[in-house]
Amino acid sequence: MTFARQLVRCAFAAALSAACAWGQAQTIAVVTHGQANDAFWSVVKNGVEAAAKDAGVKVSYRAPESFDMVAMSRLIDAAVNQKPDGLVVSLPDASALGPAIERAVKAGIPVITINSGLEFSKKLGAVLHVGQSEYDAGKSAGEKLKSMGGKNGICVNQEVGNVALDLRCKGFADGFAGKSKVLPTGNDPAEVRAKVKAALDSDAGIDTIMVLGAATSGDPSLAAAKDTGRSAKLLIAAFDLSAGFLKAIAAKEAAFTIDQQQFLQGYLPVSFLALHAKYGVMPAGNVPSGPNLITADKAAQAIDLSAKGIR
Repeated sequence: MTFARQLVRCAFAAALSAACAWGQAQTIAVVTHGQANDAFWSVVKNGVEAAAKDAGVKVSYRAPESFDMVAMSRLIDAAVNQKPDGLVVSLPDASALGPAIERAVKAGIPVITINSGLEFSKKLGAVLHVGQSEYDAGKSAGEKLKSMGGKNGICVNQEVGNVALDLRCKGFADGFAGKSKVLPTGNDPAEVRAKVKAALDSDAGIDTIMVLGAATSGDPSLAAAKDTGRSAKLLIAAFDLSAGFLKAIAAKEAAFTIDQQQFLQGYLPVSFLALHAKYGVMPAGNVPSGPNLITADKAAQAIDLSAKGIR
């Protein structure tokens, strides 16, 4: 082997070794309150995995088996104990999760919050938030439904106590400026369908249904409206996307849905933290991933991307 060829070989080996070492050393932990088998959170997880692949980093995705803030706090602590290069965490309850996030920050781990908790992110020491202002999104939805003729509405909340969902209902009520009330339900579609039908049967004046999750409460609410025979007279709108609800929008059986682009909520924080670990760079402020209004003219594209796990 010539001396020049040997130099090239050694240089290549050194570069490969450095790249491998960087890939092994850089890890990002992701802890959310939503399970990956949930239609919404599966898209977030797809974004996380796509970013990990593109950035060449290792990522762990953890979530409690149900909406359990004690369990989620423990998962954050467990992730911090692994000393990752960055932590991504959703923040549905700042009082319950705040101490665990502050421990991560104190340990020198850069934290990015996603999805919920925009109002508390900076206070807890997170570097930025990727998501949408839930109150503003709810208010926009309420104003839109009011402009469409809505006067008496219900806000179907499948996780009362989740600050993001509570803010959506508050924003909806303020923007709607008519008669409205919160209808608490669980995440079971059968329960949602039964409670929405009961609400419609008990008040013939209800003309608007605002649901906070297209998959969890949107599709069952559409079914409940059909059960009462009043679906043609009801304005039904949602947050987030599901194939069924998007098809209803395309067929003009539903008014619209608010898309917060959760793929970006998974993808961007992992990318930001990977770049920060490698180059020390980070965006200077929060990144709004939504809200985006999906109406009948945009539904077809969203259906296609939803089938691919991107919307």
